[in-house]
Formats: sequence, C-alpha cells, structure tokens
Amino acid sequence: MDMLTQAEQRTLEQRMQKRQVKEFMGAFGNLVEHCFDSCVDDFSSKALSSRETGCINRCVSKWLVAQRRVSDRFQEHNQQLAQQMNK
Repeated sequence: MDMLTQAEQRTLEQRMQKRQVKEFMGAFGNLVEHCFDSCVDDFSSKALSSRETGCINRCVSKWLVAQRRVSDRFQEHNQQLAQQMNK
C-alpha cells in the first residue's frame, strides 16, 4: 500500500470496510434464517415459546462457537504460512 496515494488508500479502506459490512450482514442474515427455520414452527402466537427461545439461544451459541473455531484455525494457518515464508 506504500505505492498508493493517501486518497487511493482512503478509497481502498472505504471499499474494504463496505465489503466487510456486507459480508457480516450476509453471515448475520444466514444465521437468523437458519436459526429461525430450525427453531420456530408454531405461528399460533406472536411470542416465541420457551422451547423456541431455548432452541434459538442454543443455535446462536453454537454458531458463535463455530465461527470462533474457524477464526482461530484461520489465524493458526496464517501464522504457519507466515513462518514458512520467513524461513
């Protein structure tokens, strides 16, 4: 990025931030859709039942744990690649 002007750097950073927000919103939307489809099946009431609430809580918790594990493994992989490149 040293070859870019300050204006180009700002533009690149803005585009990267927009893309990250878009990717996050897509992932969040997928999470909501998955947990809703998996847990909510009774539409006789406006409120969620205790079973549905518990299911959604477990679903979101599992998703967060899975995302954390993926992130950890990705960081480990990047560290290994960086070490290999430095040798």
